[in-house]
Amino acid sequence: MTKSANTMWGGRFAAGPDAIMEAINASISFDQRLASQDIAGSRAHASMLAATGIISDKDAEAIKEGLLTVLSEIEAGEFPFSAVLEDIHMNVEARLKDLVGEPAGRLHTARSRNDQVAVDFRLWVRDQCDAADSALLALQKALLGQAEAGADWVMPGFTHLQTAQPVTWGHHMLAYVEMLDRDRSRFADARRRMNTSPLGAAALAGTSFPIDRDMTAKALGFERPMSNSLDAVSDRDFALEYLAAASICAMHLSRLAEELVIWSSAQFRFVKMSDKWSTGSSIMPQKRNPDAAELIRAKIGRIFGANVALMTVMKGLPLTYSKDMQEDKEQVFDAADNLMLALAAMAGMVADMSANRESLKAAAASGFSTATDLADWLVRELGLPFRDAHHVTGSLVALAESNGADLPDLTLSDMQSVHAGITEAVFEVLGVENSVASRTSFGGTAPANVRQQVSAWKERLA
Repeated sequence: MTKSANTMWGGRFAAGPDAIMEAINASISFDQRLASQDIAGSRAHASMLAATGIISDKDAEAIKEGLLTVLSEIEAGEFPFSAVLEDIHMNVEARLKDLVGEPAGRLHTARSRNDQVAVDFRLWVRDQCDAADSALLALQKALLGQAEAGADWVMPGFTHLQTAQPVTWGHHMLAYVEMLDRDRSRFADARRRMNTSPLGAAALAGTSFPIDRDMTAKALGFERPMSNSLDAVSDRDFALEYLAAASICAMHLSRLAEELVIWSSAQFRFVKMSDKWSTGSSIMPQKRNPDAAELIRAKIGRIFGANVALMTVMKGLPLTYSKDMQEDKEQVFDAADNLMLALAAMAGMVADMSANRESLKAAAASGFSTATDLADWLVRELGLPFRDAHHVTGSLVALAESNGADLPDLTLSDMQSVHAGITEAVFEVLGVENSVASRTSFGGTAPANVRQQVSAWKERLA
């Protein structure tokens, strides 16, 4: 295969571009990742050209067999990618010509690189939606295992990272199961919307050949062909939607990673990360660093950045195709790689980590975490308006704080000095186990609720 000049262009350019133009123009260094999608699209196109009588069955078979050979060479790492040939499409076609000769020249009938790259990239992003869904499912199952094990383990619930009310470990884990399920629905929704085929739009205006776009759409697993040729070659909404879903998902991963970093610290001791997901210090032998969680937290910036970068590339482009759009792929490739790595690492960390039940319980019982339970009791048992109950509870918290104690440590006499109507029964609501057990409203933290939700999620994720 000749590499000295790009003969695919025919007679318009007699000499090859200089080195700088070649470097800025070539995309084969990254778009070779589209090889399997490119070959799938070309095989579907060849079958359609034969079915509609545009090329012969013999040529179509030669093309399809040759393309399989090209694919096997690529998968085996034996394919000679050339920057002179610019991109994956020209590299594949040139090698196909080496293998099958003249029939290779018929493959590009009734299509353009514009609709070719649009279909390749759409197929690749569609695959990434499926991959993200599978990885999210694995992480949900790891979280569900933690939730089931700790359905009744008491821990502090936080607002402003200050102790607020007691919750259960299982309830906290299930919060992330819910978040990740919304992420799965976003990827599924984006996948549904991108599942239309641009193949057959040609350069921008369609083609005069009697092609069958429904046939190629069906062969590639699309719901239907795109109905406007201009939109078909210029649309990158599918990549932007993938990046938007990936960004929200990445934000959820970063929140969980942040909690794991905090929880595994010596100050909290809520969880212990396994040796698989921790590192030591080169100078401090006591250190056990949650590096995997920290790296997940950092990689999220690359995913956010990819979303902004592609939005910026697309924002000023008139219809239809512009070379700017060659800059769409590297950002998406990098974001997808980092999302999949972060999801896999998080699933491993969550599955392997062990929660410290005693530390969780001790923290839950501190910081006046049952103050709301006391206020609710005053409303329910003494009939106080909530605002009055809030004031009484605040006074009791101040009293306990001045005594260096917590609410359950106050005596009945102490409490009655603030409000005479308080009885011994109040102590039944001040324990953290009693507090969480009472939160039986739908979506609440009560262990009974958690177990019910675990059961429902097990069935849903099976």
